[in-house]
Amino acid sequence: MEDMKVTATGYDFRTAHAAMQRYVDENLLAGFSSAVLVGRDLVDVQCIGWADKEAQIPLRVDHIFRVFSNTKLITSCAALLLFEEGRFQLDDPIERFIPQLADRRVLRPGATSLDQTEPAVRPITIRHLLSHSSGLSYGLLDPGTLIFNAYKERKVLNPATTLAEMMDVLAELPLVFHPGTSWEYSVATDVLARLVEVISGQRFDAFIQSRILGPLGMADTGFVVSDRDRLVAYYAGADLVDPGKPGLTRADDAPYPGAYLRAFPRQSGGSGLVSTLPDMVALIRSLLPGGPTLLKPDTIKLMMTNQLPEAVWLRFAAYGELQGKGHGLAGALILEPSAFDHPDAGGELFWGGRGGTQWWISPKTNTAGLIMAQREMGHPFVVEFKRLAYEAVKRKG
Repeated sequence: MEDMKVTATGYDFRTAHAAMQRYVDENLLAGFSSAVLVGRDLVDVQCIGWADKEAQIPLRVDHIFRVFSNTKLITSCAALLLFEEGRFQLDDPIERFIPQLADRRVLRPGATSLDQTEPAVRPITIRHLLSHSSGLSYGLLDPGTLIFNAYKERKVLNPATTLAEMMDVLAELPLVFHPGTSWEYSVATDVLARLVEVISGQRFDAFIQSRILGPLGMADTGFVVSDRDRLVAYYAGADLVDPGKPGLTRADDAPYPGAYLRAFPRQSGGSGLVSTLPDMVALIRSLLPGGPTLLKPDTIKLMMTNQLPEAVWLRFAAYGELQGKGHGLAGALILEPSAFDHPDAGGELFWGGRGGTQWWISPKTNTAGLIMAQREMGHPFVVEFKRLAYEAVKRKG
C-alpha cells in the first residue's frame, strides 16, 4: 500500500476540511476522504465521517471504495501501454481488432426507430474510443431516448456476459452520431478493455494486474474486493433532483446485487473496479513528472491533449453542453475554466465515478488530487473541494 504520510508541510486545508465536515454533519455525505499532491509530494490527506454510518465505523485511508468510472483511467492506461509498444496506432479502425464493430450505421437526426439509419462516414478509431467521440452510447444518462431504451432492452451492461459477448450485442446497435464528430459518454472504455484482451491474449484483469496494479503496488484494486470488512457502505441521496436535500439511504447492492463480492463474467473496463485512496494515489503519482512514470512522458502529454473537434464540448443530458470542457485520451480537460472551477484549473485532466470518487491532474499548478466518497452521483461536494484545494495550494505558493 502506498505510504500516505504527508511529505510537504505548510499547506492549510482547514477550510476545505470544514466544508466537507459540514456535508457529513448535515447528512449529505456519510464519509469523505481525500489526498492532494504538489509535485509528487503529499501535502494533505484527510478522512472525515464514516465508512459505515449505521455501524459507526470511522473512515480510514485503507477503506475500499467502488470507484465506478475511475476505472476508466486504468483501462485507458492499459490501452496506451500497448500503443507505446506499437501494437496499434491511435487512428487504426477498431474493426481491425474487433470485427463485430465494422460497417457501423448511424441514427438519422430525429429517428424514432432503430432502423432509421445511414452508413457511418468513417470507421470508429481507437482515438475515438479513448475520447468518447465514437458515437457509442451508455444507456445510463439519457432515460427515455431511443438509444437508452435499446441499450437497456439488449442488456448491453449485463454483468453476466463477457466483454467479448458485449461486442456481439453492440454490433447490432446503431451509433448516435458519425464517429469523430461529437462527444457522448459511452461504453467506449469497455470496448478498449476488450481491445486489450484481443491484442495481449490475456483476460483484462490479468493484463492490468501484470502491467499496472502489480508494478504500482495497488494491492487492493480489482474486480473483487480483497477484504469485505474494509468495503465502504454505499449511499443514495434523499432526492436526485435536489442534491442539497439532507438524507442518505443505504444502497449496497449498487450497481447490481453481489457486485464486487464475487467474480462476474463482465470485467468492465468502464466501471468495474474497487480501489483505495492509497492505491489511486500510486496510480496518479505514476503519471506525474519527477520520477518513474507508468507511461512515457510523450504519451502522458498526448493523453492530456484535447482530442475533440473545434467547438465540440462535453455534453450530458442532465446538464446540457459543458462549454470549455474537452476530452483527452484518459479523461476530460478543462480548456476554459467555468464559474464553478478555480481560475487556475485551466489545462486540468480529470474524471470521476458515479459513487463520489474523482481524480485530477493540473500541470499548470503542478498539483493533483483524489476524492473518495460513496454517495450516488449528483452532489456538488466534489466541485467545492477541488476549488478549495486549488486555493489552499495557491495561498502557500
